[in-house]
Amino acid sequence: MTTFEPGFLWGAATSSYQIEGAVAEDGRGPSIWDTFCAAPGKVDNGDTGAVAADHYHRYPEDVAIMRELGLGAYRFSVAWPRVQPLGTGKAEQRGLDFYRRLVDTLLDNDIQPWPTLYHWDLPQSLEDAGGWPERDTALRFAEYAQIVHEALADRVTHWTTLNEPWCSAFLGHATGRHAPGRQEPEAALRAAHHLLLGHGLAARAMPGAQVGVTLNLTHVTPVSSARQDRDAARRIDGLQNRIFLDPVLLAAYPQDVLDDLAHISDFGHVQDEDLKTIAAPIDFLGVNYYSPMLVGHGTASGPSAYVGSEHVEHADGGRSRTSIGWEIDPQGLSDLLVRLHRDYPAIPLYITENGAAFDDEKHDAGRISYLEGHVLACAEAVAAGVQLKGYFAWSLLDNFEWSFGYAQRFGLVHIDYETQRRTLKDSARWYAGVIRRSGL
Repeated sequence: MTTFEPGFLWGAATSSYQIEGAVAEDGRGPSIWDTFCAAPGKVDNGDTGAVAADHYHRYPEDVAIMRELGLGAYRFSVAWPRVQPLGTGKAEQRGLDFYRRLVDTLLDNDIQPWPTLYHWDLPQSLEDAGGWPERDTALRFAEYAQIVHEALADRVTHWTTLNEPWCSAFLGHATGRHAPGRQEPEAALRAAHHLLLGHGLAARAMPGAQVGVTLNLTHVTPVSSARQDRDAARRIDGLQNRIFLDPVLLAAYPQDVLDDLAHISDFGHVQDEDLKTIAAPIDFLGVNYYSPMLVGHGTASGPSAYVGSEHVEHADGGRSRTSIGWEIDPQGLSDLLVRLHRDYPAIPLYITENGAAFDDEKHDAGRISYLEGHVLACAEAVAAGVQLKGYFAWSLLDNFEWSFGYAQRFGLVHIDYETQRRTLKDSARWYAGVIRRSGL
């Protein structure tokens, strides 16, 4: 039997645009994802988050499911357009009231609320003004953070500023695969910096809070020991991991990454004191992990190819894959956590997302196998001295999976999108057992 120490936090995660629906209710303004979904060909099957899992109206039922599973915490995101429809100015109290009700219901059921302030749904008005490539968006984000914090600070202790700024910056501004759908590599680098600056400014705007940021990180390895392949792995590690880790935890961009990107940007958008702001002490680091990366020298391919990774190929490691096409490698999670423990200042870590898409209905043995392997990897990391304090499964509910629409199901709970009926999958009941035992 593998168990975790008392106090290890077991939770599940979702995000606003993926589950809430109600995109035109109670004063909510349009987000970049509403706009992106409305553009033909951007999302599989023309799907949108307009209804999604209807969590906005069905949250009491969803919290009851959380209680049934025994969740210790629920990680959700706040929709910026629900709180500030134009991304600036006076708060929309009806939007804040929804999150007040959600938080109160969670607390009434002994579930810790873990809000994330930004999970990609930027108000469209701010995008019209230039979006994340513009410095002003970071300033607006800090104002928004202060509004939400003041509304919920008496009931919420742990706050995450950003979810996966890599996706926001690079998938949104370089490849165009995510909203706002731009293909501008230099703008992607400015967006990455201003997202991090927004994190630092938001942390400053929430005095007394336990604050962290969530990064999507991966374990990168070369296809061989050849110099060119090792250099390809270095470059991808820099673009996927260190370009975000180092500013947050070391107050500097990696010099090799700056050199790699010099033909795209001179980083003149980085102003004095920015890195000091970005690296202000945080209370925890959230780690989202799904799949490893195996890379080598070759022609550019993959999402990062648009931002400084010319002559890099992503290789097939020969492992089993999920239905979304991502390789399954629990050892990569353990190796990643040990690397963070070894290479960066000591800080509590939480797995804030880990999960898998499978073509399932309710009987999802593949998901159970995936989760079990990664929980074991967490235990291995803890045994190696890593300060891992919690694990959030992705996702509580089947949901709108961004550019994949509703074709990919990550949920522990099955959603019938026609009736909105919720049904616990086998993996949900398995996870309830893990929580009950605090282990396997």
